Amino acid sequence: MNQAVENNSVTQVVAEVRNYDQVPDPTSLGVFGLAIVTLVASTNKLGWTGDVTYVLPWALILGSFAQLWASAYDFKRQNLFGGVALGVYGLFWMGVAMHWAISLGWFGAPGAAADTKQIGVAFVGYGIFSFVLMLAAMEINKALFLIMIEIVVLFASLSCAALKVGPESAHHIAAWTELIISINGFYLCSANFLNNFYKRTILPVGAPMGIIKGASAH
Repeated sequence: MNQAVENNSVTQVVAEVRNYDQVPDPTSLGVFGLAIVTLVASTNKLGWTGDVTYVLPWALILGSFAQLWASAYDFKRQNLFGGVALGVYGLFWMGVAMHWAISLGWFGAPGAAADTKQIGVAFVGYGIFSFVLMLAAMEINKALFLIMIEIVVLFASLSCAALKVGPESAHHIAAWTELIISINGFYLCSANFLNNFYKRTILPVGAPMGIIKGASAH
């Protein structure tokens, strides 16, 4: 009986591995989530809109859930970069949303010992790993590589602003960089969707740079 159950489980796993490429590419969904949340959040940083109260839904639903959903499907398709990158940034926006909610007093007034610089430390960590992802993005396509460069710049400037080190213009650099990420994100998600839908290049994303030998898009 146990042997039959084990054989059945192995058969199911093999079938899933063989059919992973039948799962549609979820990149458009994940990058769209990134593009929307950075668009809305950048308007707050630039002073075009008010506080972050109404940014929270977009941070949770598009910035977090959409990217995590796409991440899960990318892992199913054995796309290591997509699964990790979308998962990492989806969790980032969940953490940021929680930070904002606490700051707005949704869970009661923060204690006197609460230190907002701690999110700056998180920005540093994200900046380091974003640099690693940027190196991998070189061998996927140029459009994604450009966005990853911008994300590294964003985290560097966010870190400086939150930790109160570096240039006073760090906040403004972060604001404009976030808006640029959004614009390029809309292009990349549109290109990914149209190119996959029509099975040909409608919007070019640029070939891999070919700097790192033996690199793979996955």
